Amino acid sequence: MSAQAPSAVILIRATSFVPNPATAADNAFQADVPADQSDEVTSAKAVAEMDALAQALRDAGVRVHVFDDDDHTRPDSVFPNNWLSTHAGGYVAVYPMYASNRRHERRTDILEMLKSDYRVQTIVDYSGLEPDGVFLEGTGAMVLDHVSRVAYMAISYRADCNVLERFCTDFNYEPMAFEAVDGAGVPVYHTNVIACVGTEVALIALEMIPDAQRRAQVRERLSVNGRSVVELTEQQVREFAGNAVELCGRTPQGKRRYVMAMSARAHRSLRPDQIAVIEESCEIVSVDIPTVELAGGSVRCMIAGVHLDHRPSVEPELTEAVEAINEDHPVTPDGRFVALAHG
Repeated sequence: MSAQAPSAVILIRATSFVPNPATAADNAFQADVPADQSDEVTSAKAVAEMDALAQALRDAGVRVHVFDDDDHTRPDSVFPNNWLSTHAGGYVAVYPMYASNRRHERRTDILEMLKSDYRVQTIVDYSGLEPDGVFLEGTGAMVLDHVSRVAYMAISYRADCNVLERFCTDFNYEPMAFEAVDGAGVPVYHTNVIACVGTEVALIALEMIPDAQRRAQVRERLSVNGRSVVELTEQQVREFAGNAVELCGRTPQGKRRYVMAMSARAHRSLRPDQIAVIEESCEIVSVDIPTVELAGGSVRCMIAGVHLDHRPSVEPELTEAVEAINEDHPVTPDGRFVALAHG
C-alpha cells in the first residue's frame, strides 16, 4: 500500500443531490442551478456523474465502495471526506461539521463496513466539538501529507486551529496552518480546493497565501523531500484544478498504477507544462462532473480515501475458546449456556 495514495475509496451515491443553501454563504465556489432546471433533473444529472466517477476509478484498478443515500435532507452527502478520514495503522477520524444540516451525513454503516473489511483499531470522534462552535471538516479542511506527516490547513470558519492541534497530536502530524484568500480577500473555505499533495507531486495555489514568508515556508515544506510543486493560479483553482487526489490503482496485469483523479473541467484548465509534471509520476484520470461542481466541490471532495489494511479474504482459524463464544448457542466450558442479546 502507498502511504500517500489510497488503493480504495468511499463514494456516496446521493440520489437527492442539490447545491446546499446552508453552505452558500462562505463557499465562493458554489453556483446556482440553471433557472429552468428542476431539482429532479439536477439530481438525475448528478447521479450519472457520480456513477461515471465510480466507474472511471474502477477502470483504473481502484477499489470503490459505493453507498447509496436517498435522504433529501442531506444535499451535500456526496462529499464524505468532510466527515471521515482513515489512517495507516488502523485509525479513523470523524469530524465536526460547520453547517448543521450536514451533521447527519455521518453514517454508522460506513464505519461498520470499515471495521468489517479493514483492520480498524481506533475511531477518534471530534464531532462532540460542534456545540462549542469549532469545526474541522476532515480532508476538506486539511490536506494531509501522509509521508512527511504534515497537515496543511487554510484557516476558515470550517477549519479551526485548536481542533487542528488536537488532530495533529492524536494522529502524529505537524500542523501547518496559514491564511489563504481569493482576489477579493474572501477566505478560502476548504484547503483542498487550493492544494493537492501526491507522492511525488503537489498542486497548490501559493499566490492565494498573502503572507510571503508563510508562502515560502509552505512551498519549502512541500518540496523538501524532492516532491515537484505545480503552482496553480487563482483562475485554475476556480476551475477546481486544486481539487484533485492521488490514488493507487492496478493495471489488468496487477501492476501498481498511480493516478491523479480530477474533474474534466480541472484537467482542461491545466497548462501543458503542468500536465507534463503531473504525468511524470501518475496518470491523470478525469471525469466531467459539472452538476456536482455546482455545490462548490469537485472530485477530491467526493472521495474519502481508505488508508487501512484490508482484511484477508480467508480469516485465520479461531481458537477453541473463541469458537465457543461465536456459536449461535454457545456453551461455556462448565456446561452453561451463554445468554445472547438480541435487538
